[in-house]
This record gives sequence, C-alpha cells and structure tokens, in this order.
Amino acid sequence: MNPAEVYILKQPEPYKSILLHLQVLIAHTLPKADLLYKWRLPCYYLDKRPMCYLNQSKDYVDVGFWHSAHLSKNWDPYLTTEKRKVIKSLRYKSLDDIDDAVFIAILKEVEGLK
Repeated sequence: MNPAEVYILKQPEPYKSILLHLQVLIAHTLPKADLLYKWRLPCYYLDKRPMCYLNQSKDYVDVGFWHSAHLSKNWDPYLTTEKRKVIKSLRYKSLDDIDDAVFIAILKEVEGLK
C-alpha cells in the first residue's frame, strides 16, 4: 500500500473521512494526478509538478496549494495563508465543511496552471 494511503487511513475520525472524501474528489477530477508521500504528507503531483498536499493538523484537515499565487482572486474568501508567503490552503473541520463544487473548481484551475 502507498505510504500516503497509510497516512490517510491512520488518522482518527473525522479527519480520516475528510481525507478519504478529498482523495476521491481529487482522483475523480484529476485522474492523472499521482498520490505520493513527500515530507511525511500525502502530496498530489500532476505531470511531476507538486499540486497540493493533505495534512491533518490540530483540529482540521489542511489542503495546501503550492501554486496558489497564480489562482484567481475569486478563491481568496475560501483560502487561508496563515502567515505563509507562498502556500494557501483550504481547511476543513468536518465533512459538512467541504463544498465539493468549490474544491473541484480550484483543482481544475490548478490543473490549468502549467
């Protein structure tokens, strides 16, 4: 089993369910994305370029986007920088917090940043 998948399955609830749901959305939206285990985190790569990572931290799941500076400003209300200069992320504390349409739209925009 992929170490990234082991990471996801070892998380306590509700974080495991959140991570599994995000994993399904990413796999469905970007079937060519590769799930790798880098820096002790599940990371998605597209054409060998890092796209995002999944991290259970404190009391939420963080989905960090490396190329967030190039994303449309439309997503700013959904993204947090948390004192980071490059990476912006989506944060989820429960499955109900996930807006599938927003998440998929951001994934598609990230895919277009080549």
